[in-house]
Formats: sequence, C-alpha cells, structure tokens
Amino acid sequence: MSHVNKAGTFTLGARRVTRLGYGAMQLAGAGVFGPPKDRKAALAVLREAVASGVDHIDTSDFYGPHITNQLIREALHPYPKNLVIVTKIGARRGEDKSWIPSFSREELTQAVHDNLRNLGLDVLEVVNLRSMFGIHGPAEGSIEAPLTVLADLQRQGLVRHIGLSNVTAAQIAEGRRICEVVCVQNLYNLAHRSDDALIDDLARDGTAYVPFFPLGGFTPLQSAALSDVAKELGATPMQVALAWLLQRAPNILLIPGTSSAEHLRQNIAAAGLELPGDMVTVLDQIATNSAPA
Repeated sequence: MSHVNKAGTFTLGARRVTRLGYGAMQLAGAGVFGPPKDRKAALAVLREAVASGVDHIDTSDFYGPHITNQLIREALHPYPKNLVIVTKIGARRGEDKSWIPSFSREELTQAVHDNLRNLGLDVLEVVNLRSMFGIHGPAEGSIEAPLTVLADLQRQGLVRHIGLSNVTAAQIAEGRRICEVVCVQNLYNLAHRSDDALIDDLARDGTAYVPFFPLGGFTPLQSAALSDVAKELGATPMQVALAWLLQRAPNILLIPGTSSAEHLRQNIAAAGLELPGDMVTVLDQIATNSAPA
C-alpha cells in the first residue's frame, strides 16, 4: 500500500478520492506569477504525484496565470480515469502580480472556458467559486450573483460540481440555496483554526473541507511544540502538521503544494504518520498560544 492510501478516502462530488492530494499553485514562478524556474522539474513533480497514488489535484487558471494548468496538461494529458482536477474561478491577475476580483458574468464564463482549454478538458469536474470580499480571509457579502452564473454553466454541462472558497458559514448557506456545494476551501492549519466549528458541521453533512495553506503558506508554520513533537516521532514539522490535519476530521482533504520532488515525497509520507493522543493534545494548544493577545 502506498503512503497516499494510508490517508483514507472521502467523497468529492461524484468521486471518492484519497485524502492526500496535491496543490499546483507553487508550480508557477515567484509570487504565483510567470513560468517556473525549472519547467522539467515542475512536470516531473506532477508525474511523480500521480505515480505515487495522488488522484486529486487542485489548480486554477489564475495561477501563473494559465501556467499551472498548461503544465498539468503537458505532464498528465490524457489524464488517468481516476484523476480529479479541481479548479477555481473568481479572480484574475494584474500585470503587477495583484489579485483582482473577477465576478462578472463575462469574466466567470471566460474563466471556465480558459480552464477547459488550458487543461484540455470538455468538462470541469469541480469548480470552486472564490469569494473576494476579503483577500486574506473570508468576509461577508452576497455570492448569489456570481454563483448563479456558475450554476448556469453547470446546467450547460461545462461543470459537474461546484465548491466554495474563502467563504463564511452564511455564504455557504446562501450558496446551498442556489446549488449543491460539494466542498469548501478555506485557510486552516495548526495555527489558524477559526473554521473548527465549520469543519465539524461540514463533516456531519458529508461535505469535503479542503484547507489551503495547510503548512502556513507564504509564512511556514513555526512552533517549538511542533518541532518537539516532530523530533520525538523522527518526522519533519511539516509532516506532523499534515498528519494532524488528517486526524483532525474525516472530511479534510489535503492539497499541500510543492515544486520539489523531495518535498512531495515527504508530504506523501505524512499520510502514514500516526500521532498519539498526548501529542495531539500538545499540538492542539499551538493555535491558542499563537493567537494575538
């Protein structure tokens, strides 16, 4: 059994996927903009991820922009039958590398067609609508208008399933009145746990929760407690952080990203790491201790 399979599986849309996937964001250049500094290495990481049993890749056409989807197509097309590619729309990139809300009917429709073309697909398995009311975290605001556009594209057969990203509980409730929501993708990790109650609610509903920046993102997780647990287990701090997420709730799907084959192997090995209860208790305190006073 590969390490990936040790993570178990969960339902994503109409498919059952292994809970340890791969996030493609870091395959683009610095600042998620422009081409990778090593294109061959980027293609190799994608191929190794799939060869290792990963069957769930998270991407977006605004990574690069267009770069990560074109790399995925070059590396993996024609795609294995079991591979689920999840993308997201709702933003575009400025020439200054900024992230700009892109919520009009025309922009959202164009984004779906851009994803289809660059990935080489006739239909997108899962598309997340990313709320842009807050750049650094969810903020309230109605998502009815953009989500209605995405639901229209779903009815046209261009999108099979819809998820939401960077959203509040109220926005999820609003979204469910418009279409089925198969996954929620928000910022969550050992140190940032504001979605604790939401994760448990979604688990009861059988809805997947996909934490982005599971390892801290642009400011990697650093904690003496995390380092101590990792040392005791003979693992890396990042492996422990991923293992904690897998044990946190059965509906959590992980999409750690990397452009390094070595880091990919370390991330995948985290699926085989079991954290004893006393260590989980120690790790659970990190969010409390790192919260601003």
